[in-house]
Amino acid sequence: MLYWLGTAAFALAILISVSLHELGHMITAKRFGMKVTQYFVGFGPTIFSFHRGETEYGLKAIPLGGFCKIVGMTPQDDDVLEEDQPRAMWRYPVWKRTIVMSAGSLTHFALAVVAAWCAAVFVGLPNPDVPQTIQQQVALPAQISVADCVQVVLSPQQECKAGTGTDVAAPSAAAGLKTGDVITKVGDTPIRSYGQLTDVIRTAKAGPTTFEYLRDGQAGTATVNLIEAQRPPLDNPDGPVTKVSVVGIGQNINMPSTVTYGPIDGIGASLRYDWSLVEGSFVAMKRIPEKIPALWNSITGDERDPNTPISVIGASRLGGEAIERGVPEIFLLIFISLNVFIGIFNLLPLLPLDGGHIAIAWYERVRSWLYAKLHRPDPGRVDYFKLMPLTYVVILIGGAFTLLTATADVINPITIFSK
Repeated sequence: MLYWLGTAAFALAILISVSLHELGHMITAKRFGMKVTQYFVGFGPTIFSFHRGETEYGLKAIPLGGFCKIVGMTPQDDDVLEEDQPRAMWRYPVWKRTIVMSAGSLTHFALAVVAAWCAAVFVGLPNPDVPQTIQQQVALPAQISVADCVQVVLSPQQECKAGTGTDVAAPSAAAGLKTGDVITKVGDTPIRSYGQLTDVIRTAKAGPTTFEYLRDGQAGTATVNLIEAQRPPLDNPDGPVTKVSVVGIGQNINMPSTVTYGPIDGIGASLRYDWSLVEGSFVAMKRIPEKIPALWNSITGDERDPNTPISVIGASRLGGEAIERGVPEIFLLIFISLNVFIGIFNLLPLLPLDGGHIAIAWYERVRSWLYAKLHRPDPGRVDYFKLMPLTYVVILIGGAFTLLTATADVINPITIFSK
């Protein structure tokens, strides 16, 4: 029950954010004197509506977004009444049109900032000191976790079991090393980072080797019997396996995964977190084309790559999962990241996105300025009809991609918790 309540709550939160996106367009348009004739939540048949002033407000049957109708968005709009011509949007200065068209994305960014502040103060944001990349992790001090078992010959079995022939008891545990120890020296080599520790162990000769360590601030030594095992390269887990020395240790990152802040400190923390999502969104958008085959394969039977894009359906399922498992911070973080991504995506300079209208407005402005400098007649407005083929291509690609992600999220969804 909690799962379905969480899923519905997340879907409702996204619907509200999209409705606020359209509200941003409407409010700024009205403030500049443009005429807004409709503001609706949803699409399809009208459930109810009412008029307030010159605008009709209402709710439609299909809760998949919303829209507001601003009179005369392009010079080619043929439904503008004669008395409304002076208030047609395309007649307004380019800076006013830019504010109106970007107001939707700015609303998403504002929601992300507010939600990130709430997360920072009440449930916690991801700890910025926890390393996010392999390069950052291996640069940390060599604080170890000690395993009970070591796979000598790699096999697809799920867990290591000593005494099964290919698995043996971990030499690190047998030598008395403990989780939390910081290795400072292996043989004659001083150790300054976990990355260096793994390199030194792998290249060392199998056999008894002296390890020096710090445990609760106290120095100690242990003689560890290095053994040979099959391992792929550290920088290529799918690469060819070779024989290296191992002792049965891993990295112990002893840091909390989330951090809460005070109301004032939370402002800076939320802004930093949102900016990291902005950077991550650009990286994710660049990688979308290479993820399409993985999405298709997940529909046809392959395991779903957790790094593939998701639709609103997938995001809602993850939100429901977070509520079911009692981790509302994940619900909030998914909501924040989705708003940041939608805000950025909507500003891409492609029709029919808001960014496409902004790009055209500024193209017209710059072209008029150049023609004036060259003492040539103003070429006038861009003919949107000539751009329709490109617009249809964008709509077709976007629709196909949305259908692909939604299908994958239904047939083979991403999960953030093991079942």
